[in-house]
Amino acid sequence: MTQMHDLPAHRLAAMVRSRELSPREITEHCLRRTERHDSAYGAYITVIAEKALEQARYAEKCVMSDTPESLPPLLGVPVPIKDLDLLAGVRATYGSRVLIDNVAPIDSDTVARLRAAGAIFTGKTNTPEFGSSCYTENDVAPPARNPWNPDLSPGGSSGGAAVAVAAGLAPVAHAGDGGGSIRIPASLCGLFGLKPTRGRVSGAPVKPDLIGLSTSGPLTRNVADAALLLDVMSGNRPGDYYTAPPLPPGEGFADHVERDPGRLRVGHYAHTGSAGLPVHPHVLAAHESTLRLLADLGHEVEEIPEPGDAHFGGTFSDDFAVIWAAMASAFALAPDLEPGLGRLNRWLRERARALPVPDYIAASARLQQGMRSLLAATAPYDAVVTPALALPPVPIGHFTGDGPEEEFRLMTAFTPFTAVYNVTGQPSVSVPLHHSPDGLPLGSMITGRIGGEPLLLSLSAQLERARPWADRVPPVWHD
Repeated sequence: MTQMHDLPAHRLAAMVRSRELSPREITEHCLRRTERHDSAYGAYITVIAEKALEQARYAEKCVMSDTPESLPPLLGVPVPIKDLDLLAGVRATYGSRVLIDNVAPIDSDTVARLRAAGAIFTGKTNTPEFGSSCYTENDVAPPARNPWNPDLSPGGSSGGAAVAVAAGLAPVAHAGDGGGSIRIPASLCGLFGLKPTRGRVSGAPVKPDLIGLSTSGPLTRNVADAALLLDVMSGNRPGDYYTAPPLPPGEGFADHVERDPGRLRVGHYAHTGSAGLPVHPHVLAAHESTLRLLADLGHEVEEIPEPGDAHFGGTFSDDFAVIWAAMASAFALAPDLEPGLGRLNRWLRERARALPVPDYIAASARLQQGMRSLLAATAPYDAVVTPALALPPVPIGHFTGDGPEEEFRLMTAFTPFTAVYNVTGQPSVSVPLHHSPDGLPLGSMITGRIGGEPLLLSLSAQLERARPWADRVPPVWHD
């Protein structure tokens, strides 16, 4: 029997408009599942059941008083918000114990767009402190656990968002990606995750753009839902440093899900060059399977050089580490709160304070030079395919225990493919095409041209039709 959480967000929204389901029914179902399962999986830092039900009651009034054509696109659809974005009147801990009682005075621009679209906010999802790590363990809430095996990590920094969707606690989730933080948990939890083009989604009013690594984006179970959320989230505000190429007038991302992508030229690589970071055999087998599927669909597939050596002169990891430390220092804190931070952020912020400004400028300049080289070299390709991660899911605690420097090294070894596309600003997705021999999800990462989300969505949807994944769910799904 189909359960309410089996239904995708776009179907739920359509059923609300047709009055087949009420926003209250959907919200109550998600809240019941959250109450039943979240203590075991750690998806949320804060659940706001009463506020969600209040929103649902208001949405019901809209359904009964307005025509279906006039209703907003997400009316009645629960969308939890990652606890790095502001949701007015709700705790914004940023995953840090020093901000455990901090309450957001306003919505972020992305949250405001979701609110205007009729989304119902069920809470704030679990994230590591300031989003600085690729796993979701902090001092504010229990660790986020992978619904496929709760002994394993769901990744990060959008780990709680991924758990909420993969465990059927929410149909979709807001997420964010500054070095892979949407694509990492998407790969580990068997979801579709989309990092938009730099400047597609505004960070206003409080997030600084800096060099534009970070962006909000959707975590979903299918491609159509990601396109729906991207249509809602997209937009800019005065003062944004970056903007993305707009779609043609009257066109949305959802329009591209059913379009044939045509025959594409696809580059690929699965090695880490002189960094010498090992890639697990299961990951390599999944990558080869993706390439065969693309070839079977008629696309032209050819290997390309790994970008770290070919375009960044072998300094990408070191230069990115400089920028990552600087980003960790961007959150202003009173000096007396610094000792209360987790050890990774204390270490990153100490590195940033000891960093001479010319060294930061030089690292930024080298990254931009490499970005220009990489974009020029890959311009002939419609898409580039790599593994999403170097390893299958790892245990809770895998990254911790031997000090922050070793922690950062382990994170780098786990995620050698994602961060380069935060630097270039290209749109990039993790597609849940594979499982390891022991049944754990393995994502394939596909990256498009700047502004190329439409083609990326068309290609991802083609892969979804060719190798459907909707029926592959973790055991908790049926509880």
